[in-house]
Amino acid sequence: MIEILNTTRLTRAKVTGALVGDILQTLRRRSTVGTSLLDIDRWAKEMIIEAGARSCYVDYAPSFGRGPFGHYICTAVNDAVLHGRPYDYTLADGDLLTLDLAVSKGGVAADAAISFLVGDARPEESVAMIETTERALAAGIAAAGPGARIGDLSHAIGTVLAEAGYPINTEFGGHGIGSTMHQDPHVPNTGRPGRGYKLRPGLLLALEPWVMADTATLVTDADGWTLRSATGCRTAHSEHTIAITDDGAEILTLPGQTHP
Repeated sequence: MIEILNTTRLTRAKVTGALVGDILQTLRRRSTVGTSLLDIDRWAKEMIIEAGARSCYVDYAPSFGRGPFGHYICTAVNDAVLHGRPYDYTLADGDLLTLDLAVSKGGVAADAAISFLVGDARPEESVAMIETTERALAAGIAAAGPGARIGDLSHAIGTVLAEAGYPINTEFGGHGIGSTMHQDPHVPNTGRPGRGYKLRPGLLLALEPWVMADTATLVTDADGWTLRSATGCRTAHSEHTIAITDDGAEILTLPGQTHP
């Protein structure tokens, strides 16, 4: 299903997106050496409920996961990259942490992810990998607008990732979003320009470039959810929800935005 949102629902999407961006930044500040992933999940739950919103994850049970996810946020550390199920792990200095959050409010969902290093350590390769996913995300957003095609966005994202030397996995990527978290169209992290669905004003997309340092192969953790790099290498993931407008694309999940 591909949804095109009217003006009223786009206004609601902006509210939801701002909430997601603010929660992620608050969690980033709180995620320090000694923090448990279960603490992060609890904080996310508290902020979502306080805002009168709903987690898109708690009851989520797609074919690629084992039963309902059961938590409020995805927390992926080091070799984990996607669908990281929170557990009793204490963050250490230099850990590479990804927080991925999807929330629904007013009947419209928004989805975003950030990767960052915990504590004071700054491993050069990890910094470069995070920055590459952020640049790829920016390139995908810059390619978006009415009349552009999904392949244009995928090509822009994939060009940045490939030029930085990272293998690209196409099993999971960006997606449409609206009344539900995951919708068509699928947005792979590499592709051919001029191909695929033509973007229209009112379409919401979650773009999410992610990479693993030296492999494109994923393995599923024993928890049935967390996806890790097959070689144990580090990973990074950046994501924003955007709205296609008459003039281009508007990022909805930036922190610090205020909307009625």
